[in-house]
Amino acid sequence: MVPAGGLSPDHQRWVPARHRFFLPVKVLGRVFRGKFVAALRRAFAKDQLGFYGDLQLLAQAKAFASFLRPLFRQNWVVYCKPPFGGPEQVLRYLGRYTHRVAISNYRLVCLENDRVTFRWRDSAHGNQQRLMTLSVEEFLRRFLLHVLPPGFVRIRHFGFLAHRRRAALLPLGFRFLGEPKALPPVAELPPENDDGLSHGLPSTSLWSCPQCGGPMMIVEWLTAVELCPRSPPLCNARLT
Repeated sequence: MVPAGGLSPDHQRWVPARHRFFLPVKVLGRVFRGKFVAALRRAFAKDQLGFYGDLQLLAQAKAFASFLRPLFRQNWVVYCKPPFGGPEQVLRYLGRYTHRVAISNYRLVCLENDRVTFRWRDSAHGNQQRLMTLSVEEFLRRFLLHVLPPGFVRIRHFGFLAHRRRAALLPLGFRFLGEPKALPPVAELPPENDDGLSHGLPSTSLWSCPQCGGPMMIVEWLTAVELCPRSPPLCNARLT
């Protein structure tokens, strides 16, 4: 996600991007070309490339270097255009990978005899929902493919949004773009007892319903155990 502007090098003003500008496509093509050729060279040095048929001559280092040299004399074209559904669709698409797990609870149908049954969408046949049953070991293997290795994170921030500099630079951006309107004060929570739970609200609660504006009252308390997601039902249990 790229902001439509940034702070000047001296942090004294906001530099907006030009209208309808996203990326310098020509520069992007040259960068992609350099990184692609560099990856080919690394793969060749590690003997990770296979050459067959008429390409067997490229297995020699000099021949492979001669093959790569003309690539820098041509302009590489990258495909860059706005998303079809707009920025909202892009956010929803990225949100599925950054703020969700590999499979949602509602897709789990049952667990029985060390086998897991879950729903999946068959995109090759009209996105029909089908059932798949796997052994527990195979299900866990596929699930762990979505777990990042140590040292990797799903979201990484750079520039004025980097964690080490955000506290100092982000308020500057807000100030240059215009201070947002002051938010209404948040009502204080009721006092807590020794067990860490608040057991009542003052008679004149300041908690307001976002729909009707009336005061909201607590009708039920749920413990952490009650909020835990349930386990999949057995296959022979009746599904509703």
